[in-house]
Amino acid sequence: MITIDAIGMVAQDMPATLAFYRALGLDIPAEADDEPHAEATLPGGLRLMWDTEATIRSFDPDYRREPGQSHTLAARCDSAAEVDATVARLVGLGHRVVREPWDAAWGQRYATVADPDGRGVDLYAAL
Repeated sequence: MITIDAIGMVAQDMPATLAFYRALGLDIPAEADDEPHAEATLPGGLRLMWDTEATIRSFDPDYRREPGQSHTLAARCDSAAEVDATVARLVGLGHRVVREPWDAAWGQRYATVADPDGRGVDLYAAL
């Protein structure tokens, strides 16, 4: 049986990337900022993992960052107000809003903020 255990991402700036995900509430130790690999275990056991570009190039010398995005992470908030407050807090920390909070036709408050590597992180809550 195959079990999806982790989602890996490549970070251009590990401290900035980890600070963004800490601001979303993930428990990532401060010393991880200086490491070539970092992980956070989510409730339920799924792990988010980050590697520096140098780490990836250590086993894939031809690695290069491609433009665009092939995946999005989504973070559930407890309320529409929490979506708005989280977006405001992340903007205050210098992060870019991709889509301002809006009330989606499918019954959720929704927004997208870019992490330091340009990956969209959707924030949502039931209306």
